[in-house]
Amino acid sequence: MPEKTMQSDEVLIDRIGSAGMIRLNRPKALNSLNLGMVRIIKTAMADFAADPDISCVVMTGEGERGLCAGGDIRAIYQTGRADDPDVTQFWREEFPLNYTIAHYPKPYVALMDGIVMGGGVGISAHGKFRVVTERTRLAMPETGIGYFPDVGATWLLPRAPGEAGTWMGLTGLEIGAADAIQVRFADVCLPSEKLPEFVAALGGLAGDAGDAGVQAVIDGFAVPAGESPLKLNADLSNRAFRFDTVEAIMEALAAEEGAFAEMTRDTIARRSPTSLKLTLRLLRLGRDSSSLVQCLEREFTAGVEVLRNHDFYEGVRAAIIDKDRNPQWMPAALAEVTDADIDRYFMPKHAVLFPDHRL
Repeated sequence: MPEKTMQSDEVLIDRIGSAGMIRLNRPKALNSLNLGMVRIIKTAMADFAADPDISCVVMTGEGERGLCAGGDIRAIYQTGRADDPDVTQFWREEFPLNYTIAHYPKPYVALMDGIVMGGGVGISAHGKFRVVTERTRLAMPETGIGYFPDVGATWLLPRAPGEAGTWMGLTGLEIGAADAIQVRFADVCLPSEKLPEFVAALGGLAGDAGDAGVQAVIDGFAVPAGESPLKLNADLSNRAFRFDTVEAIMEALAAEEGAFAEMTRDTIARRSPTSLKLTLRLLRLGRDSSSLVQCLEREFTAGVEVLRNHDFYEGVRAAIIDKDRNPQWMPAALAEVTDADIDRYFMPKHAVLFPDHRL
């Protein structure tokens, strides 16, 4: 039985043997993150890091549907609509948490079972050990709600092989376990039915087991993830997504044959034109960046500007509020979004998130 050390309604903090457990506990909201949850996670991670008896930290989600569907965009929508001056506070604390996970001193194990989207990627894909299952459904779906991939995704996506990350960022489509490993958002596949046994095995490690001890446990449970559709279509996506404008990418997709190209083009055509152009620029800048911090700072600047404009509120309305799935983007066409329109998303109007880091 787990030995309880700390608990709240929305995040359960406990331990199973030497494994420090962080359990997101909003299953009806697909474990979507809010500011209070971010703060609890940060505190728990600091406590676990200082405890010599803790061998590793395990991030998981309660319920049967997934780890985390992302940040609570309904709350951001509501505070933004109300002109609440604290509307960006969630990102101000979420993004540093993503950095903490990327640089955590102990083995950090993310169980990416079921739905893992947006902010759910931020609390998993930056970790040392990323575990997917046959039920994993991972996505950065932000262009469909008038936003862009954040939580450090503009650092992660450009580091996927070829242009797979560009495909993910622009389409926002879900991928499974094999593709998650292919794009380097995950490391290994485990059967979902074995997760409790896997966590128990982690809990049996000595406090100083380190990365090698955790890896040995993982190796004992790992199974093949299957065939990766993105790998099968790599040549096509590399040809079509190598360009630095969305218009050129769409033109290249139109020249390709087959169902994958048609599905990809049709999907992108439904996304916010502003979000598409902003996302592509962020991905290209992320490719040339030297650190995660650079990308997080850039994403925060862009996010602040997103809240001043139409498409995010319209996208959330269509997807979450009214659920009519029929957003009316403004501008409605790629040709109507100019370079100058996108430039303003890169002009900081706020204090930096990481004042102690050189950019």
